[in-house]
Amino acid sequence: MDEPDTGVRQGAALRRATETIKRLRAELDQRSETGPIAVVGAGLRLAGGIGNLDDYWSALLEGRDLIGEMPMHRRWPFEDEWAQLPLRGGFIPDALDFDPEFFGITPRAAQAIDPQHRLLLEVAWEALCDSRIDPVELRGEQVGTFVGITGRQDYADWARQYADAHWALGNGHSFAPGRIAYTFGFTGPAVAFDTACSSAMVAIVHAVQSLRRGEVEIALAGGVNLILAPGSTRAIDRTGSLSPDGLCRTFDARANGFVRGEGCSLLVLKRLADAQRDRDSILGVIRGVAMNQDGRTSGFSAPNAEAQRRVIEAALADAGCGAADLGLVEAHGTGTSLGDPIEMSAIVAALAARNGARPLHVGSVKTNFGHLEGASGAVGLVKALLTVRERMIPPLVHFDTLNPRIELNGHDIRTSGRAVPWLTPECGSMAGVSSFGIIGTNAHIVVGPAPQGDDRIPPRAALPRPQWRRVPCVPAFLGDAPPGYTVSA
Repeated sequence: MDEPDTGVRQGAALRRATETIKRLRAELDQRSETGPIAVVGAGLRLAGGIGNLDDYWSALLEGRDLIGEMPMHRRWPFEDEWAQLPLRGGFIPDALDFDPEFFGITPRAAQAIDPQHRLLLEVAWEALCDSRIDPVELRGEQVGTFVGITGRQDYADWARQYADAHWALGNGHSFAPGRIAYTFGFTGPAVAFDTACSSAMVAIVHAVQSLRRGEVEIALAGGVNLILAPGSTRAIDRTGSLSPDGLCRTFDARANGFVRGEGCSLLVLKRLADAQRDRDSILGVIRGVAMNQDGRTSGFSAPNAEAQRRVIEAALADAGCGAADLGLVEAHGTGTSLGDPIEMSAIVAALAARNGARPLHVGSVKTNFGHLEGASGAVGLVKALLTVRERMIPPLVHFDTLNPRIELNGHDIRTSGRAVPWLTPECGSMAGVSSFGIIGTNAHIVVGPAPQGDDRIPPRAALPRPQWRRVPCVPAFLGDAPPGYTVSA
């Protein structure tokens, strides 16, 4: 009687050992330099009161243009200067509000913290709730924080005649990820990235690489952009690149410049094997990433079509796929008459000319919300993930007639002013997202759908988002508060 029992026990032990070996091999694969990365959650704030993924997707699918006039209270305390500048953009109406009590910050200290940093704190919490990960449980864990944040420190302009210790620690790009890590108790790297308009995408690329190397177990990555003082708008306006009528018409014959936009988006990333092990709800999978530089061009800020082509090809190689696998490109697509043709020529060369005559859809979220500059890549990536999941191509707002300077050379590239189904296998099942910085640093990310889960294993329970008690947080020392705002000394 003992021998059969022994055989059964030995067989069971062998099966357990085999499963353990398979699991360890899978984990090693995930920690390789090219392992897939799961997006298990995301948070965002955008113009039009957009504050969650459902509202964001609805706005995209409906083709809503959420560009509008700068709110009156946001022009304070620089009314005279703003009066000389374009005032249309994708503005977050309550960007000066914050819930300091929730994060254990005194009202006086909160007033001195750049609203971009405050917005990041709230969106970080919301992103983790969306991922069904309790932020409190991550204290002391190897979580990395990678934030794209760029341009002038607009809020510091408010302190031209005043500064104290609060202001010294509340402003400066490096403090943004550091404050998140401190507040949440993360022990992984906390790094700010400033590569101009590609900052958020570069931050996400570094987060992916950190996960692949096993430096962190979870990464929070994305970017933020707010327009808080006229100096940055004045500088951009002098370049002649802003749309005079405040409309972004990417790839259209009427394209006449970009529109500034505000927003914040952070993604929660894990190695795919870890996400599946933990029963995470997976929004989509990052398959490949790449970065490069324009190098020597006709001018310091001039885009380089060859470099853009190479970065797309490098991301495809990193993903282990080919041009035919992509059905969509979420383009950088700023809506300038010169930049759009250059970018499209790179898309044609890298993808349309090599995809076996398959259709390729091209879009740009900037037509909905404006150019979010340092945060634009993260917002575009979330759009691509939702599009891959929902299998619908949102419309390219304001698109009517292709820019005559764009040469498609007979390739089937589709830019549509209406929503259309994403048809497979006619089109590839994955998407590419481009983000290019004016300094010449380019990034591209390839994303695919979430793997089919085991229906017998339910995902972890959803977490409720905080009910923020947001109050105006603006510095009282500047004198009268903006209309509708009451501040304390």
